[in-house]
Amino acid sequence: MPFTLQDELFLTRALSLAGQAAAFASPNPTVGCVLTRDEHLVGEGAHSYDKRHHAEIVALKQASELGHTVRGATAYVTLEPCSHQGRTGPCANALIAAGIARSVVATVDPNPLVRGQGLSRLRAAGIDVILLDPDHPLARQSRRLNDAFAHFVQHRRPFVTLKAALSADGKLAPAPATRTNKAPHWITGAAARADAQLLRHASDAILTGIGTILADNPSLTDRTGLPRRRPLLRVVLDGALRTPLDSHLVTSAANDLLLLSFPHLTSSDPDLAARASRLASHNAEVRQIPTLHHHLDLHAVLAELAQRQILSLLVEAGSQVNDSFLTSDLVDRVVLYSSRIHLGDDAIPFAANFGSPQALQQRLIHTTHSTFPSDLTPNGEDHRTVGYLHDPWAGVL
Repeated sequence: MPFTLQDELFLTRALSLAGQAAAFASPNPTVGCVLTRDEHLVGEGAHSYDKRHHAEIVALKQASELGHTVRGATAYVTLEPCSHQGRTGPCANALIAAGIARSVVATVDPNPLVRGQGLSRLRAAGIDVILLDPDHPLARQSRRLNDAFAHFVQHRRPFVTLKAALSADGKLAPAPATRTNKAPHWITGAAARADAQLLRHASDAILTGIGTILADNPSLTDRTGLPRRRPLLRVVLDGALRTPLDSHLVTSAANDLLLLSFPHLTSSDPDLAARASRLASHNAEVRQIPTLHHHLDLHAVLAELAQRQILSLLVEAGSQVNDSFLTSDLVDRVVLYSSRIHLGDDAIPFAANFGSPQALQQRLIHTTHSTFPSDLTPNGEDHRTVGYLHDPWAGVL
């Protein structure tokens, strides 16, 4: 049976459910499921990690509780039903046992160890399976929801998004000599900043460097007000542990602040251990990270975060940290907000030695653009560019 307009409507609903539950799924994939019989919805659901059940099971349970039969039904699933035993049983088996007659799937599982096995199991049971072409808009939407999961299961490190707000001349902030207080200097308007908060909400962790902490005294919190499964982990690259005890970060620490420092034994600073102890007494966790060329090894940083099941990392940092991530080829996605404000030649560059943001944008793939009204300049607009340096789904058919 071909993919119909009715199929598109129900799969779109499944994707909406998945999107609404995205902040509750990590470190599992974001999945939504809709069950229909005779073109009537009989059950639906999405996955939440803490509630354990996968989207298909949630939908089956809802149908049962509502007194609906699912034998002969169609299951619309945003990601290939799992075929392996994890914390829960295989969803493909549950759909087969329920008597599903047909399944419409947005995209395959990106995990190379199980990819295609759930679909094969459904087909072997006589279920009619429709898998969307990867270029179908709904397939792309499902993949974008699971970029971080796809990257993590293939590479075992977090999916890194570098976000920056830039002036019209490609600068991050005014020259230090012109700064009068330790607070953020807004380049973009309120609408663009609110959009950037959604990036924080969609991330497992946010990372910056000690330079940004000392210059801006940021909080690095998720200020959307939207619910999430686990707190946004705030990570600071702070080799010598210079983060002030009275900073917004430390005074608000609640098991959500991680400071990454030089190893004590390789540091020439004898007070490093004492500072680590003081920070720990203020609820800041301190971890030692190996060094590379006298800087924290970013590969080791990402390995540390991977051990903590951090699938998505948002880098909101200064010129030096941006440069380090880009020159190490560790940035997967870039989100750039640009305004009409000019900061001048002495202002802080986007990335110390990497090159201009315009040159970076020319390297991006799967690029999208949007605009936001700006309250900082008369009749102004802020522009957002989103693009990828590495496609997390590359090689996944």
